Amino acid sequence: MRCAAVRTRVWRNGNLEAENFPFEQVSDYLAEPDCLVLADLLQPDHEMIATIGDELGLDPHAVEDAQGSNERPKAMRYPSHLFLTAAPISCRPVSAEPTGDGNALDVGRISVFTTHNAFVTVRLDEILDINAVVQRWDANPAILKYGARALVHGLLDEIVDRYLDVLDSIDTAVEDTEDILFDEAERLSHDVSRRAFRLRRSLTDARRAILPTREVVYTVTRRVETFDDDADLRPYFDDLNDHMLRAVEWTDSLRDSITSIFDTNMSLADVRMNTIMKKLTSWAAIIAVPTAITGWFGQNIPYPGFGQTWGFWLSVVSIVAVALALYVTFRRKDWL
Repeated sequence: MRCAAVRTRVWRNGNLEAENFPFEQVSDYLAEPDCLVLADLLQPDHEMIATIGDELGLDPHAVEDAQGSNERPKAMRYPSHLFLTAAPISCRPVSAEPTGDGNALDVGRISVFTTHNAFVTVRLDEILDINAVVQRWDANPAILKYGARALVHGLLDEIVDRYLDVLDSIDTAVEDTEDILFDEAERLSHDVSRRAFRLRRSLTDARRAILPTREVVYTVTRRVETFDDDADLRPYFDDLNDHMLRAVEWTDSLRDSITSIFDTNMSLADVRMNTIMKKLTSWAAIIAVPTAITGWFGQNIPYPGFGQTWGFWLSVVSIVAVALALYVTFRRKDWL
């Protein structure tokens, strides 16, 4: 039986007793009712998950879902345990993009099994740093007396805060792109449409993770409000739910902003094209004047001034006068 990484911890009556002990000792601690056991499994094999499933009496469907990489975030209550999955996200540095500007997201997957004295996480990747989650638990040991419910809060709180960090990064990129829109020199030196498209793609990936997680947070929060007799834990989940709602609303706001960038960029492109067409039309009209006048005076038939010096000067004066009149007229209309 092999696993890329296993992290274990045990709390007794809310106090940390041991950590990083051998995985085989998990079952010993589970037999003690005053112990809360954590087992974090990173990229475990099927045998290890099956062993955990047998020891905790986990539902086979939940065990199967924990190994699937395409399951959507959800929370389900089984007779012996609570099962939930979430999709943590992280934002890669912009400089890591080979094509230049833009945000790129990594979307991970974590599954959690909780019983009255066990908290088992199954991570298929390292998008979520379990060390950050452990630090949250250590920073607020007072609520660990509530057992697995407190660990669920710390885990979801870290994931939701990651959502807010990523959305803040996207928001900053959106604001930078909006500034470029109305700076003619910057807009011409950047492909605004490409930047906006990358932002929209990043936001779409974020929404796919955030929106289903809202239901996970809501389900867990509702269960705490319904079954937890001690009111001290409820404010933590109420705050978590508030942050989750903020993340959802933020994604909607960013989607509207990115759509506005697309629309504004197209409108500015149309305005610029209209300006260019007006200039081209104006110069074409001015250039057409000498062509028309020289065509008239170049006829091979007698006309007033034909073969005369004054006829030549008449054509020159006509060209200059009419071209100058058109130029002044177009300048007044702001076409040139």
